[in-house]
Amino acid sequence: MINEIKVASMEELGQRLNCLPNNYVFRGQANANWGLQSSLERVLGNAWNVEKARMFEAHALNSFKSKYHNYCGGEHRPASKLSWLSIMQHYGGPTRLIDFTTSPYIALFFALETYNPQTPNDFSIFYIDYNSLMQKSIDFVSSKDNKFRETRLSINERQDEIFGDVVDRYTYDVAWISEPNESNARIDRQNGTFLISGSLERRMDEILSLDLYAGVDMMKLRIPPSAFEGAYVALRKMGINAKMIYGDLAGLSKSIRMELLAYA
Repeated sequence: MINEIKVASMEELGQRLNCLPNNYVFRGQANANWGLQSSLERVLGNAWNVEKARMFEAHALNSFKSKYHNYCGGEHRPASKLSWLSIMQHYGGPTRLIDFTTSPYIALFFALETYNPQTPNDFSIFYIDYNSLMQKSIDFVSSKDNKFRETRLSINERQDEIFGDVVDRYTYDVAWISEPNESNARIDRQNGTFLISGSLERRMDEILSLDLYAGVDMMKLRIPPSAFEGAYVALRKMGINAKMIYGDLAGLSKSIRMELLAYA
């Protein structure tokens, strides 16, 4: 289950983030009232059920694949389901993937990217102990399949294969943290990875609330609007901005927007 802590200032936020070891992944959100939801969950909203979730994902994926050659230019054609979902996510399609990053400060950037400090809303950063969560997921799959002999080390080079042939195929009620072996440049710049549901029968918040994940360190840091300027200054000193994150004209424009908000 995800616990919540209210952070009073940028100084406190920095202390909490800096004390975490390297086995954590992070996600920033512009509204602290939002939970962890995939874009597929947001599309279905209150109409979510397992039949619709499966139908919508299958339709979106098949439609994207069938028309990909018309729009991809010279881009590489994905070779696995995880890669296809990653490309769809990259271009704004509805998927079960939830973007995370191994950098707490890149997560902070994404929390601020669309945030308006003139509103009363808090923003947030989620963090999850990657090692602990994945070990519990691997142990669960092993308990259901006596042929599954993978470890956290062995899955590193076979992430696409294991997700497609085992986790997704048998619709295990597990959370999985992975990125495809064929990552695009933007995922690489963002130190990106994905939190993924192994089953469309449950929403992500249901999966993370299972007894399976009791004891896994999962936290939401709720951050007040008064911390916005300090957070922006900290990111600027680190060279983390939209120009670096996106590497294109859209990134330049977003960088200018955030600068104006910080000084408004």
